[in-house]
Amino acid sequence: MSLSPQAVASFGIALGVVGGVVGSSVGIGKAASAGLSVVSEDPGSFKQVLILSSLPMTQTFYGFIFTLLGLTSVLPGIPEVSWFKAGAFLGIGAFVMVAELFSAWYQGVICMSGIVELPKAGGRMLVPSLILAAYVEMLGILGMVLGYLLTALVAGLPI
Repeated sequence: MSLSPQAVASFGIALGVVGGVVGSSVGIGKAASAGLSVVSEDPGSFKQVLILSSLPMTQTFYGFIFTLLGLTSVLPGIPEVSWFKAGAFLGIGAFVMVAELFSAWYQGVICMSGIVELPKAGGRMLVPSLILAAYVEMLGILGMVLGYLLTALVAGLPI
């Protein structure tokens, strides 16, 4: 059984969702584990902990959107995928994977820090934590959008 360029291109595009899932898992794990100790001290902070702990999940959606668009609208638009294009899709998918992975991971670190500070600040850390986490969120969004634009460019589709 030989590996086809179409299979390599599909695998590359699927890497976007892999990065999102792994990064989100790590980010949510970091934030939620810090949230458990905060909620044990102050059960009233559960809503804020829940909001901050769930933020890194969005990168999974960005990776999924990139993969879904790539596999349903970009790849089917190419009559025959060359090895060059397959390599390009693999590289673009790896880029999106890294962007989503690190965006979610470090968003979890920021949210974890905000959660740890909730009891000290009397619950006033939710909005500042959300704002600071939004900076890292933007990198995940930019990774997805740039990845899609690059796949459309490689495929020769109108952008």
